Amino acid sequence: MSPRAGITNKDIITTAIEIANVEGLKEVTMANVAKRLGIKSPSLYNHINGLSDIMNLLTLRALEDLYQLLKQAIMDVDEMKREAIYPLSVAYLTYAREQPGLYALTIESASKKGEEISTVANQIIELLTDVLKPFNLNEEDTIHAIRSLRSILHGFASIENQKGFGMPVAVNESFHYLIATFIEGLKK
Repeated sequence: MSPRAGITNKDIITTAIEIANVEGLKEVTMANVAKRLGIKSPSLYNHINGLSDIMNLLTLRALEDLYQLLKQAIMDVDEMKREAIYPLSVAYLTYAREQPGLYALTIESASKKGEEISTVANQIIELLTDVLKPFNLNEEDTIHAIRSLRSILHGFASIENQKGFGMPVAVNESFHYLIATFIEGLKK
């Protein structure tokens, strides 16, 4: 059976992204995507292999977008400067704020998701490793620092996403305080 004229894989992914970012990742279903595209659910199988296919494509897109955003954020920082953590962290939080549905797909370990997804996820880890080089950490401490930074960034993004910051202090100031504290910890 040939795919319906006018519907492309790009349309399917774009629609799934819109659903994920506006309504939440759980709302990305075959039925919801098909409805938004004005087709019946079985017709989607002319284009993709099922929901797991959509989710893998979304995960790949999310990781690629996040990687490019992080890479762009540190491009203007001299290679061996500790200040690179700030723009990288701000870019990460910006992505989590602007793409909440896709962002959720960047958290799970990529090792179970296939080679293409693992490759992009590893690029992010390599980027984080490079940003941490000015701190002269050994390999094990670099892993600890990467896990710590990811945890800090994800924790902040998650609490903010759930409207958990209610105190009368600017959230962005708290974020910068948090990153400064993390950097100070690395200097020791």
